[in-house]
Amino acid sequence: MTLNGADNIRVGLLAYGAIGHEHNLAVQGTPGLELTAVCDTNPDRVAAAKELAPHAAAFSDATEMLDSGLIDLVVISTPPNSHYSWAKCALERGVHVVLEKPMALTAEQCDEVMALAAAKNLMLVVYQNRRYDADFVTMKRLIEEGAIGDVFQYDCFVGGYSEPCTYWHSNAEVSGGAIFDWGSHFIDQILGIIPDAIAHVSGQNHKRVWMHATNADHAQVTITFTSGTQATFVNSDLAAARKPKFYVLGTRGAIVGDWNPSAEPTVADLPAILTVFNADGSRSVVPLDNVEPFSFHKSLVQNIRAATPVSTLATQSRNVVAIMEAAEESALANAMPVTPNIKTP
Repeated sequence: MTLNGADNIRVGLLAYGAIGHEHNLAVQGTPGLELTAVCDTNPDRVAAAKELAPHAAAFSDATEMLDSGLIDLVVISTPPNSHYSWAKCALERGVHVVLEKPMALTAEQCDEVMALAAAKNLMLVVYQNRRYDADFVTMKRLIEEGAIGDVFQYDCFVGGYSEPCTYWHSNAEVSGGAIFDWGSHFIDQILGIIPDAIAHVSGQNHKRVWMHATNADHAQVTITFTSGTQATFVNSDLAAARKPKFYVLGTRGAIVGDWNPSAEPTVADLPAILTVFNADGSRSVVPLDNVEPFSFHKSLVQNIRAATPVSTLATQSRNVVAIMEAAEESALANAMPVTPNIKTP
């Protein structure tokens, strides 16, 4: 489905929290996009959205917004366990879909909505916003330029020692669990650095302290590639001593991404301090690259208007879900390896 180049793409926001506000800002800053509708059951959130887009129609019922004829594209920012059903509802009505992470809670659900989008010639894409973090963009460039040789070990970490919230993020039935909550970001980044085929995945979940929440207190995923390269992801609420955000070893050096000491209490939201370690023992802190704002949203316009590929392929986000599913299956078997159901993009 394409639109005339003179037409604005009419955007609806389904659920308006912090990430919905981020999308609202991006829509306002991206030529070719126009926010025409917003839906949330909380009227205060709808009012907040309309501060940036006063002419947007307000809805409290998502189906009514999807049936209104006021939108060409919907951004779905509801909790993860509803991504699949709302994506289906939108695609069945001929509306392009941007999903928040994770794409869904099973690869089978991802495959179903991808097939529906293809059958209806509609866009389906996941907002993998951490691909555009300045620390990751800089690190990826350095690796691609050969700054540390061939990467053979990649470790990433998020967390600390703190009581998790009581919101849906800590409810495994809604979020998918600790592996899904942050893994949808960090495992996507891993696949952006290491393009090799995957041999197997192992996972482990620890439930030891925070019994009010159903997510694991500490979760680890290890991805072993057919090349022998390995990558690990850890999400922990039991890490009294934090690991670096990134710890990447190459054949000619290493990159360490240390957590910014001024990042408390939102430690994950400030970019890491990147240091390149050379084989001769020298090291240097690397300035972060400038990242073009709203590049993801600009790619949406080009895709809908001219069928230009989006910056994030649905198959890539689907494969992240498949890896997380395999890790959860492995965790139930005390970290025994599982081969994920990967599809070629």
